[in-house]
Amino acid sequence: MHSPSPQRHRLVASVPVPRTEFAMAFTSTPRGARLARLFVAQCLDTWGHPYDSGVNETLTLITAELCAHAVRHGRIPGRNFHVRLAAEADCRRLRVEVSDTRAERRPVATTATDPDSESGRGLLLVAALADDRGVTDRREGPGKTVWAVVGAASSGR
Repeated sequence: MHSPSPQRHRLVASVPVPRTEFAMAFTSTPRGARLARLFVAQCLDTWGHPYDSGVNETLTLITAELCAHAVRHGRIPGRNFHVRLAAEADCRRLRVEVSDTRAERRPVATTATDPDSESGRGLLLVAALADDRGVTDRREGPGKTVWAVVGAASSGR
């Protein structure tokens, strides 16, 4: 039997593999939402979408709104919310998902809000900025996942 040389293993191991997914759990607090937004911005920057690019600014704003929604409306004490950022297979679209454990409190898709209302504008921003969006059942357990997709070549809106 012949085993590959150690030098060959080092060469294969040193080839950089582009990352196309970021996922992390955050505490269901305003601080957790802020950290999630910062981590998404950092991740996008390392993927080649600089902080001042339209893609980074758009997805960071969408992430901030979805995380704020999870903290305010999907919070269950002692449970975290999860953020996943992924490039789709063709790398032309980026998808952000925010999951919480509160399945019964799904956001409604509204197109208008009462101007005197103190809430409801965040998801309107997501609807305006995202190419596609929706709500699905959470894969890893109880709850829901609110997601939005933006074109990777978007220059902002």
